[in-house]
Amino acid sequence: MRILNEINFRNIRGDVFGGMTAAVVALPMALAFGVASGAGAEAGLYGAILVGLFASLFGGSPTLMSEPTGPMTVVFTAVIAELIAANPEQGMAMAFTVVVMAGLFQMFFGVMRLGKFVTMMPYSVVSGFMSGIGIILIILQIGPLLGHANPAGGVITILQNLPAQFADIKLSELLLGGLTVAILFLMPARINRYIPPQLLALVVVTLISVLLLANDDVRRIGEVPSGIPEFRMPVFSIEQWQIMFVDAIVLGVLGCIDALLTSVVADSLTHKQHNSDKELIGQGLGNVMSGLFGGLPGAGATMGTVVGIQAGSRSALAGLVRVALLVIVVFWASGLTEVIPLAVLAGIALKVGINIIDWGYLKRAHRVSSKGTVITYGVIMLTVFVDLIVAVGIGLFVANVITITRLSKLQADDVKAVTNPDESDLELNEREYALMKEAENHILLFYMRGKMIFGTSRVISRKNSEVEGYRSLVVDMTDVSYLGVSAALALEEAILDMVRAGRSVFIAGACEQSIKRLKNLGLLDQLGVDSIKDSREVALEGALLKVKQDKPKA
Repeated sequence: MRILNEINFRNIRGDVFGGMTAAVVALPMALAFGVASGAGAEAGLYGAILVGLFASLFGGSPTLMSEPTGPMTVVFTAVIAELIAANPEQGMAMAFTVVVMAGLFQMFFGVMRLGKFVTMMPYSVVSGFMSGIGIILIILQIGPLLGHANPAGGVITILQNLPAQFADIKLSELLLGGLTVAILFLMPARINRYIPPQLLALVVVTLISVLLLANDDVRRIGEVPSGIPEFRMPVFSIEQWQIMFVDAIVLGVLGCIDALLTSVVADSLTHKQHNSDKELIGQGLGNVMSGLFGGLPGAGATMGTVVGIQAGSRSALAGLVRVALLVIVVFWASGLTEVIPLAVLAGIALKVGINIIDWGYLKRAHRVSSKGTVITYGVIMLTVFVDLIVAVGIGLFVANVITITRLSKLQADDVKAVTNPDESDLELNEREYALMKEAENHILLFYMRGKMIFGTSRVISRKNSEVEGYRSLVVDMTDVSYLGVSAALALEEAILDMVRAGRSVFIAGACEQSIKRLKNLGLLDQLGVDSIKDSREVALEGALLKVKQDKPKA
């Protein structure tokens, strides 16, 4: 695996222009997310630079633009609030330590080659989680749009304070925020091709605030530190270690999902294939460095990535150009950001929150699946009003229970218990049919097919109740392509019930994987080599012979 990302100079003009365009999009977003998180505008800029730099250098998706994103910002905002409430003095430092830990988890996922598994989550859970994050981001902007800072606490505290904030609206800031939102929603598509609406809104509304509302008490970003960010020594608290550990896993997994889904979007536009595991290593390294220098956590940003590709970027050189332009802003143009009204950034973040909500699925979820709809809206409610981690945990648990139930129903026909061939739809050849008829209902043929995973264990256990009373059991595994642990244990119980009753058992046509699984369970040692047959017909012949031998003499 090559260490550096794909960086070449065959498309310099396209990469430079794509990087410049992506930087123009990244600047207002970084400022908005930095302010929205409570860590400050500079934290957003540092995150955009550091995550973007290391992901571009060491990632596995050449055109991916990485920076603070809406979902990552919302989770990090919750982490900040939680840790500051627990430890006011060291809470912010501990929050940045969580970012470092999240990055380490991402690197671990990449090294362990788990990239292809990260996005394997039920869509109903992902949709509900992302939509819930979008709603939280919207709620966080209501106060700033009305001219007030959000009170300390979670979403419920913010909602409880809204009546008082509506009673004391600062019209100048509401006007600026409303104008920002209007530009973002109403800007003609033909203009979007030449200038990002976020940048246009940022510049135009800021100029209006400076020229027309200079004497009003409009809250602005204020001084943004310029130069190299200060190194922040990781802070550990034994009391809060468990909380930080869980928060880091959630932040890291979310960043992985965000980055890899955006990488898929980039692949579809460039007709290239990204390296998931390498991308996770680059993303993790970027978040480690961002946390060490007080930057927001980041991931692959869909908007910046798409805009950059459309402007011509084809290699990671575009990401490096974008980082270079943001560095120039931090070192030499930070003074220009001081006058930006907070209401403008709130309007930009509000639009991001609206875009994060999965409107396309929510509008038709009830037509797709009623159970999936319940899961999606349940996860939304838990995400917004309870806890992000609880929402994902409960959502995954319920979704998996439903999946297992459906698998059991779908695979019920894949497990058949046959004793009378005339009453079964199982296809038998003439010899097998004759053997079953001659056995006079004393042989139970246990037939399975397909992949016997955990969902089928319940079906096997139910069929196990039919074993009692028969003199011989034939387990036909000819059509079983995979035998899972849960299914193997359920099958073992059925076989041992016959063995304990002194009955004969034959296993027919088992593949190498199934034989190995049963052998590792120790089951074959109890049955003996003679019980393993190559075909169902041979197994039935052996079973019939045992039935005749065990048949009581008249």
